[in-house]
Amino acid sequence: MQVSSPANPFSSVADVAACRALLRGGSRTFFAASLVLPKSVRQPATGLYAFCRMADDAIDFGEDRGAALADLRARLDALYSGQPRDIAADRAFADSVSRHSIPKAFPCALLEGFEWDAANRRYENLSQLKAYGVRVAGTVGAMMAMVMNVRSRTLVARACDLGVAMQFAIHFTNIARDVGEDARCGRIYLPLEWMRAANIEPDAWLAKPVFDERLSSVIDRLLRAAEALYLRADAGIAKLPAACRPGMYAARLLYAEIGHEVARRGYDSVNQRAVVPWRRKARLLAGAMLAAQRGAGALPSEELAEANFLLDSIIDAGFAPLPAESRRERARWPRVEDRVVWLVDLFERLERREHAQVHGQAVNTT
Repeated sequence: MQVSSPANPFSSVADVAACRALLRGGSRTFFAASLVLPKSVRQPATGLYAFCRMADDAIDFGEDRGAALADLRARLDALYSGQPRDIAADRAFADSVSRHSIPKAFPCALLEGFEWDAANRRYENLSQLKAYGVRVAGTVGAMMAMVMNVRSRTLVARACDLGVAMQFAIHFTNIARDVGEDARCGRIYLPLEWMRAANIEPDAWLAKPVFDERLSSVIDRLLRAAEALYLRADAGIAKLPAACRPGMYAARLLYAEIGHEVARRGYDSVNQRAVVPWRRKARLLAGAMLAAQRGAGALPSEELAEANFLLDSIIDAGFAPLPAESRRERARWPRVEDRVVWLVDLFERLERREHAQVHGQAVNTT
């Protein structure tokens, strides 16, 4: 039986727990970053990410991608009409949509990006790849801005730039990390003109994906483009509500580290997959909390032209401050130093659990 509340009329505590379990098992980096978001943001963000994750999986692992897309659009129509399907992620996302006035154009654009995936679309140049990235990643950043109660066009434009820069840079990094896996599935997300400039014929390479110095130069170029976007994102993160900055810095640092790991391995994303150890993630989370205390500089004035269609869907409603943390939450997180110690301890226990599961040992997480 569903037990909802006036603040969350569609979802129950069990729904949110199910969404968090989904992300903990399949989106560990977001799960780690979400641990340092305030509860008022963490819960709707969890519903948002869980829906996006389920949608992504439906396209990637479904036998009929066209049918999966049609079903996802029907699910989106249902939850935007206030009648979400009997699925935990749909109910949780319906609450996020209702409570934070998320324009339907945002998740619709996300599904359009998935449609491009289903068609195995290729991208000739960086601008075309940006258009794809805006849909599958920038939309999520824009929806996160709404969840953080950033609603005026001017502020959402900055937050959307931040979201696109951070999430698209994340996607850049994931492209580099997953080159080998994508090629073996018949997909390619590297800019084709970059490949040709490196004397790589895309179709021939796709037929036999191998790593060499030519591909190394393309992946290095891609990671440098990502790094430029990360630096641009830093200025935007500093303008977010103070309670949200640690979580966003955490996501930025955790995903950037994947790219750094790719570089450490000589840019070979064909034969191996870069993995960031939990202990290093814990150190990065500690750095995120400290970085969140720094003052904000000036925001860059330029915008990604490929994201303008998202901004056009926003109804300017000003800016609503986030609810203050309750006394109970403040007691749980009294100081930045205490958050760092708690997270480092948590990740040490998670690492022990993973190691024990791999080797079939009894797990002690106390």
